[in-house]
Amino acid sequence: METLQSLNIFERFNRWIRESIMVKLISIGFLILILLIPASWIDDVIFERQERAGEVVGEVSSKWSGSQTLTGPILVIPYLKREVVARGKEGKAIHEFVEKAFFLPETLNISGTVAPTKLNRGIFDVVVYKSTLSIHAKFEPLDFKSLSIPEDLIVWKDAHMVMGITDVRGISDSMAVNVGMKLLEAEPSSNIGLAIEHSLREPTVGYSRARPDPPAPPSRNGIIVKLQAENANDVTSDVSIKLKLKGSHRLDFVPIGKTTTVNLNGPWEDPSFDGEFLPVTREISQAGFKATWKVLHFNRPFSQQWTGVDQHLKGSDFGLKLLLPVDQYQKSIRTAKYSVLIILLTFMALFLVEITQKIRIHPFQYILIGAALTIYYILLLSLSEYIGHNPAYGISSLATVIMVSLYSISFLKWRKLVMLFSTVLVIFYSFIFIIILQQDLSLLLGSIGLFLILALLMYFSRRVNWYKEGVA
Repeated sequence: METLQSLNIFERFNRWIRESIMVKLISIGFLILILLIPASWIDDVIFERQERAGEVVGEVSSKWSGSQTLTGPILVIPYLKREVVARGKEGKAIHEFVEKAFFLPETLNISGTVAPTKLNRGIFDVVVYKSTLSIHAKFEPLDFKSLSIPEDLIVWKDAHMVMGITDVRGISDSMAVNVGMKLLEAEPSSNIGLAIEHSLREPTVGYSRARPDPPAPPSRNGIIVKLQAENANDVTSDVSIKLKLKGSHRLDFVPIGKTTTVNLNGPWEDPSFDGEFLPVTREISQAGFKATWKVLHFNRPFSQQWTGVDQHLKGSDFGLKLLLPVDQYQKSIRTAKYSVLIILLTFMALFLVEITQKIRIHPFQYILIGAALTIYYILLLSLSEYIGHNPAYGISSLATVIMVSLYSISFLKWRKLVMLFSTVLVIFYSFIFIIILQQDLSLLLGSIGLFLILALLMYFSRRVNWYKEGVA
């Protein structure tokens, strides 16, 4: 056996490189930094698949019908407005033109059923719905004096009612519009004379990279109902509308009534109540949901009546968002955030086994294990697109643990060490899975788990002589 004195300086340096704990720690840290590169590529792959899913949702929605927002009914009463225009030496002239006055209902009651269904495009699912809505509005006697409109200048024959509908392609049947005792016809229009701005909500599919949303453009789509009025009595009657409307992802309402009440129900287990107002009552079960909203005019940022310039009806819409039961991309992103932690803890476990059991593990073996732990996330993503995140997590984790455990037999030698290492990997993946499921408690559970892991590392490394190979 060679003694240290019999070795030359190069042999001593080579032996120090092979046996130094500090050099081993530095090499492991360097390998972890190298593995950060493919870990960042995994995030890009997840985002790319998520954007592809978003494109599919947009494509299917464009053919079916997009997200819908209902605004109305609103009375529009044209009137003549006269202005005196100075013409220099010619004196003055009276310029006459048509202006419009807008009146919102005193009460607005909407009730209906939303029947969602899932459409498939390849491996992607898109939520669409058919809804049947009953709309009842009551208008109080119109107050023209407060708007400084002489009643003799009102053009009653052109009085009409409008209702904003984001995507009129979603109207799936002829509309029954009753104004008082009259059954009137509705006509679609791309310019109903109102600037209706709808608030942009979160992206259609799951999580998105941080980029600012563009401002919501005004929507002027909807229907126009000519009232065939002769006087005020013909326009202040109760209004009843039956509407069958298709859409996708969400259904919103603008509270244009002085008191607005909306009742919705449907066979969907995972509704999300979104917008500026939450339901005053709600019931969610496996059979479906029921929800009721009530909004007063005090709660909204626009007036009950106005003239002339368009008033932007925004900042108060509310409604229903239909969620898919599982968002595999968002969960995959959250899981991938812990990739560095899994690699670090696994390498630390191998390192402690190496220095306490005097087993040499080559850096290339560390790289292969790290590569397996990284490819795991691609396997998880690809499987989750077909079978959902939770089953994919179980299959991917089990496959990775088995592969790494079988490979560890080549250098751990003893069966007990292989079983211990496999158990450690199972604990790591189970710990991450619990954190992913418990969103509200993820920070608390994560901090407690890391604290316990650090305590175990301190315990098992307490007898290591860091200045000499082996255990004291």
